[in-house]
Parts: sequence; C-alpha cells; structure tokens
Amino acid sequence: MDNLKLNVSLLRQRVPNLTSAAKSVGLRPATVSNLCTGKIPVGRAEVRTIAALASLAKCSLDELILRGERVDMIETGIKPLDLFAPLAKGGTVGLVARPGMGQLVLLGELFHHFKAGGYVTILLKPEGEYPELQDMLNDVQRVANSIEETYSIVANTSREKEIVFAADREHVLTGKIYDLQERIQQEGIENVTTFLVDLKGAAVDEDLPYGPLETLWYFDADLAARHMFPAVNPLYSTSSVLEGVHLDQHHLSVQQRAQKLLRRYRELRSLVQVRGLQAIPASETEVYERGERLEAYLTQPFYVAEAYTRLQGERVSLLETLDDVQAILNGSMDHRSVESLSWIGTIK
Repeated sequence: MDNLKLNVSLLRQRVPNLTSAAKSVGLRPATVSNLCTGKIPVGRAEVRTIAALASLAKCSLDELILRGERVDMIETGIKPLDLFAPLAKGGTVGLVARPGMGQLVLLGELFHHFKAGGYVTILLKPEGEYPELQDMLNDVQRVANSIEETYSIVANTSREKEIVFAADREHVLTGKIYDLQERIQQEGIENVTTFLVDLKGAAVDEDLPYGPLETLWYFDADLAARHMFPAVNPLYSTSSVLEGVHLDQHHLSVQQRAQKLLRRYRELRSLVQVRGLQAIPASETEVYERGERLEAYLTQPFYVAEAYTRLQGERVSLLETLDDVQAILNGSMDHRSVESLSWIGTIK
C-alpha cells in the first residue's frame, strides 16, 4: 500500500479549478493538496475521498492511482529544500509567499544552479512590469512572451536536455499552464520541471493556489521578518518525493527528527519571547538550544545575493546537509554558538 500515489498530472488536466471542485463534493482542499504532495499517503486516505477525486476527474481508480511509480528528486544544493521538500523531477512546484519573503531570490538561485548544471532555463514573461525579475534574467536562457512560444522552445529542445520552466500564477488562473502541460505530455516530453510563483502574493490566502502539485514550498513570515533566508517553512512545505518508497530511509529519518525538533522549538520560542528563557523547564532547554542551532544552520548564503549580503554563495550537497543536521540533532554541535552556524554552507 505504501507504493501508491495519485496521478497528479491527470488531476491537473481534468480538474483545473480543483479548490472549488473539491469543496463542491465535500472534500477539504488541504486534504487534497496533502494527498497530491504525498504528505498524506494514498494508502491512508479515506475511500470516499479517493472515489470523489476519481469522480471529479471522470476516470477510474486505476487511472487515478499509480502503483510502483518512482518520483525522483532534483538535488538543488539548498539545504531546507533538499531536506524537507525535495524537488520532484519532471513535476510542478508551487511557491507560496507574500512579496518580500524572498521567493524570487530563491528562484533566481535555483536557476543559477540549473544553468551551471547544463539545464535549459525558460521564463514565461508575466503581464505587467516586475522590476524584481531583472536580477534573475542573467540565468534565464530563454524568455518566452506567450504560451505558444514556450511550447515551441520546449518542443525544439533536445530530449536529452533537462528543462526548468518558470511562470506566474496568472497563467494558472487562465488555465493556460495546464493546456501547455497537457500538450507537452501528449508529445511524450518528460524532461520539463515547472516552477509556479505568485508575483502578487495572493496565493497565501488560497487553499489550493496552484491546483494539484508534486512539490509545495511555503514561505514563513516569521523567518523572513528575522532575515533568516531562505525563509522556507520546514513544517508546511512538502513533496511527493517524501513518500517512503521514493526517499532514502536515512534521509526520511533525519527529516522527520528535524521537523519534530523544530516543531517543539517553535512552541518553546513563543514562551521565551514573552517570558524569557527561564519560562521553560530545564529539561526543555536542550531542545530549545538545539532547535535554535538547527534553524540557524538552515540559513544559506546565495550566489545571486552576494552583492547585497557580502557573503560568498554556497551550494551544499544533500549528503553534507544530512550529516550536518544529524550532528546537530545528536548534540555533537552543542558546543557551537548559534552565530557560528548562521549563514554558512556546511559545518566543516
């Protein structure tokens, strides 16, 4: 039962406005989103939920549920992404943030890594003027002015090349992105990974801002306010890669332990902010301090932000991230100050 997953691309094609459709049949959009990203395993979902989704998509259960399908990850070199919500290769990732939380800086850093790694990078130009996009254009190889132009670029790119493609949510709301993805799929093109951003910042208030997704990155207002970038929420961001059958068990173990620590740390931090460190029991002080160190370690200097931060950009492999996080969780870094773990690449 653990190697089951929803056919997200089919849902995306058949039910463009999944939020309204889900509500109309009594399903919670959050539940549907968690099923799509794998946060809730398909094997643990209620039968009526799966049946309702099949009915909405006008398909059989065999079409809706994929068995034994592997979802591979693309290693980004960005610590919180690779640890908590790995990028699903060939899937669609949605970034949920308000303006000023750093989503475009993160996207720019990703495109910087992808371009250096030999990927073809494409940006579908949004309507209107967004000067903040200028900083990432150096790492965009092709800027498309329409969906048709995007399709032409993708179709004429060698199938041996991996493609990363970014678009604004306005193209999701019109349904054009889904039309594009359906055309690409019909052509048998499987080398395109799509990034959806919300330049207006309205997606934060939506239950399913982009429809079904393989990966979801939520940005955290508190982290952004404290300039702890990338401000990706480690508890709410998720990915279909996280299903046990797709993820190395060591990775899954470290990820779950890190989330447990950060969840408790955040609870304790609320008390400490109001009443000071003496407000928490002595037995919880170790948890609080390790959570503080882990949160600091998850910050990372970006190559695309060097001119602003005066810090050299760092790329950290998943293996290095897992080793470092495990060292923090096990107490091997208890002698290190929080400051010494902030804005670094690896601990070594």
